[in-house]
Amino acid sequence: MKNFNFKSASNTKEASKLASGRATFLAGGMSILPAMKLRLAAYTHLINIKKIKSLSGIKVSSKSIRIGAATTHAAVAASKEVGKSIPSLAILADGIGDPQVRNRGTIGGSIANNDPAADYPSACLALKATIHTNKRKIAADKFFKGMFETDLKKGELIESVEFEVPEKSAYAKFPNPASRYALVGVFVAKQKDGVRVAVTGAASSVFRSKELESVLLNNFSPSAVDKATVSDKGLNSDIHASAEYRAHIIKSMARKAVSSC
Repeated sequence: MKNFNFKSASNTKEASKLASGRATFLAGGMSILPAMKLRLAAYTHLINIKKIKSLSGIKVSSKSIRIGAATTHAAVAASKEVGKSIPSLAILADGIGDPQVRNRGTIGGSIANNDPAADYPSACLALKATIHTNKRKIAADKFFKGMFETDLKKGELIESVEFEVPEKSAYAKFPNPASRYALVGVFVAKQKDGVRVAVTGAASSVFRSKELESVLLNNFSPSAVDKATVSDKGLNSDIHASAEYRAHIIKSMARKAVSSC
């Protein structure tokens, strides 16, 4: 790991000002620190935002749940409010990594990193999330750009993530047995204005499956999934699973998610 300067911020305005040069924000450190240790990433400054109180906590309304960016996965999983309003989101959080990761990792850090196999991005797309930053609001559909790439600009900090409360939703994941990352994860949400199906782990970035959304819009049932044609074009193919096998798992996880709604 290369040398870096470590600074702590007491509020988001200060954090943004400190983000000069090749700097990045640090909350749980579950993604940044391993990358730095392996020399896959290097920064001159790490800005600690974990102590900014306004970035933690969960606020619930009748139509949405707003979660502070520095809120841990464990806190989301244990939240009675989340469990009541969007139980699928609590289940997703409880299946991330292991207890150590869940107690350190944060929702904002996961989304900002946009790992191709991360769980939260699929929830953001399926639940029509809005990412609130210190500068603007970004719809989830426009936030995730590609592998480890988002719409965040230099010095822009995620403050919270707001999820719409659906009529029904569920998340089903086929995990890598070692890392617990998703070989394929499918989040299905039925809302008043339609159905959204988001897939993670299968491609270079999270994406919505228009094929599955189309069949489930007409018939929201596990049997409808069988009628969908999921192409393996553009899907990942590696030592863990071929593109063809991932396409098969997408349908399998979608069927499981719909059954759990």
